[in-house]
Amino acid sequence: MDAPEHVSPKARAWREGMAISVMGLLLFESLSGLAIYLLPFSVSNQVMVLVHTGLGLVFMVPYAWYQWRHWMRYRRMPWNHVTITGYAALVATLVAVVTGLVLTAQALFGTRIGYGWDLAHLLSTFVVLASALPHVVMLMVRNHRARRLQALRPVAAAQWVYARRAVLLPSALTVLVVLAAYPLRPPSVYRSLPDDYNLIYGADRPFAPSLARTAANRAIDPEALGGSASCGRAGCHKEIYDEWATSAHRYSALDPAFRAIQTIMGEQNGPESTRYCGGCHDPISLFSGAKNLYREELTNPMGLDEGISCVACHAIRETDVQGNANYVIDPPERYLFETSDHPVTRTLSDFLIRAYPGQHVASLQHKLFKSPEFCAACHKQFIDEEINNVGWVQLQNQFDNWRKSRWNHPDEPDRTIECRECHMPLNPSRDPAAGDDLDYNRTPEDGRHRSHRFLGANQFIPAHLKLPGAEEHVRLTEQWLRGEIEIPEIADKWREGPAVPIEISAPPVVAPGDTVTVAVHLTNNKVGHDFPTGPLDIIQAWVELEVTDEAGRTLFATGRRDERHFIEPGTFMFKAEAVDQYGNLIDRHNLWEMVGVRFRRALFPGFSDQAVFRFACPADVSEPPAGDPPTDETFTFRAEGAAGDTLHIRARLLYRKIDQFLLNQLFGEESGITAPVTEMSSATFTLRLQTSS
Repeated sequence: MDAPEHVSPKARAWREGMAISVMGLLLFESLSGLAIYLLPFSVSNQVMVLVHTGLGLVFMVPYAWYQWRHWMRYRRMPWNHVTITGYAALVATLVAVVTGLVLTAQALFGTRIGYGWDLAHLLSTFVVLASALPHVVMLMVRNHRARRLQALRPVAAAQWVYARRAVLLPSALTVLVVLAAYPLRPPSVYRSLPDDYNLIYGADRPFAPSLARTAANRAIDPEALGGSASCGRAGCHKEIYDEWATSAHRYSALDPAFRAIQTIMGEQNGPESTRYCGGCHDPISLFSGAKNLYREELTNPMGLDEGISCVACHAIRETDVQGNANYVIDPPERYLFETSDHPVTRTLSDFLIRAYPGQHVASLQHKLFKSPEFCAACHKQFIDEEINNVGWVQLQNQFDNWRKSRWNHPDEPDRTIECRECHMPLNPSRDPAAGDDLDYNRTPEDGRHRSHRFLGANQFIPAHLKLPGAEEHVRLTEQWLRGEIEIPEIADKWREGPAVPIEISAPPVVAPGDTVTVAVHLTNNKVGHDFPTGPLDIIQAWVELEVTDEAGRTLFATGRRDERHFIEPGTFMFKAEAVDQYGNLIDRHNLWEMVGVRFRRALFPGFSDQAVFRFACPADVSEPPAGDPPTDETFTFRAEGAAGDTLHIRARLLYRKIDQFLLNQLFGEESGITAPVTEMSSATFTLRLQTSS
């Protein structure tokens, strides 16, 4: 209500609605800004961010109008404590408005807010409170002390009306924020396990025989671990998301071979036993309770699509080098609407994450990720009595291979090469995650992020699944297998050349009838662990050798594949032959029956191996020479007379991810599925035939 006409202009100015509204909004914006900064992450604080931003944009118009009028009215006042605090409040408010506009634009249209702008916005808030409040309060105190003067009583009364109403407005807005936040709930994190969930390994070990655990020892809602697409869809981490989307981490549960073996394991050994695989291959399904009785599909749909999702990896809080997914996971509280697909709520969620990033950064960025021990939780495997009903057997163990190798020099980072430096090389980046002050050789402004392709040795599944970007990923994987990808970060610590070079040793000149010995040497030059590594019962790396004459006629060959994609018997091969308790070969990746290994060949980092081939030149094909029995590494042949004066030897190291026998077992030979073969390295040698004079 307007003041009566007989009220003095000063009293009328204090009762003016515009003045009260501006001060009330200024108080709310300042105090809500401090609440956002000081109070812990919560639904109420997220709503406060949205209201703070929205009212801040509204506040600019009345503030500009009121401030102009106020300055025009009092600009000729002499300088004193009142005018000084007034001008300080004016400048600080303008800084808060400008920085707030910039931050809002960055959060709406950018990928991150500028921390310099954010700091200026915060500091201006403190200055506003430290100047605007004294500016008003000192006037009120002065008039209160002089209220005995008849002329000042209406002014003092108007000031109290001003104060009450100015305080009432932010109080009412705060109540509205609390009421608006009450019905809102972030996506749930923990939930109860299904009623029919079989706690076969004990109530205190709901996810056994996997060693993975949740911080609350309860099931996790799939949405709390999923939603990886949101990381790329918002535009913030699109570069990293696109790398991950074709990686082995992404398709770890989608891999058709994994799914087929998991189904067989569930049928033969009980579905609960498949939890053993879930901690590393399929954490979303494991922690949601999907690997249970009475389920035909042991993989949650979200887990199937995302495998090791962004949150599933970044939410790990503790690891142990025992392996078998020995980690503790504790998903963070998600932002409002974070897993929503609606464009409006998605925009609000993206805005919240960028404008209010403290929770996002603190909950998903840890120094633990930079340690080989973090990788060890899954990249080390064993089986024990809970799986094979017999006893403990060590399986793949990349961590200890690396730990005991020439690449590891404890407390000497300048000499050591760790997992992330090889498998997550630095890429130029505009991602908000670019830069890092927790790494020994990086800075927060280095403009790089670590690749989330996790390049390794699987050139089969991305193309088979026709994942987006699969062709590029396969190309890079093959380059990786050959050791062709340069990594400047470790160039002074790494070796040049192929990952596993191959060399041929043979006499330069041979005479007809001589026994010729050809040795093929292979060295683990660059690999940070055994080569090959992983499940050596299904992975195949072998030497193909061919001897030809000048006419191109093949005199001898070994390591070739037939029309059914099988490698011929007697080939020199890196592999493991696992057996069950009856001595039968484990050839279907049926690890739940494995009790030991009868044969294993792999190259430890820096170590070499060789295959020896012997032949008599020239002669017809016959048995090996008497008194010189072949070993597993020796292949002997005789060749019919050669055309020309030279023989040409070519050796290749070949690799494929899954052997043909297993693919036929899982999908049927009629499926036509076969794993591609990559040539990792090759070598040639020319023998000169000595002719009689």
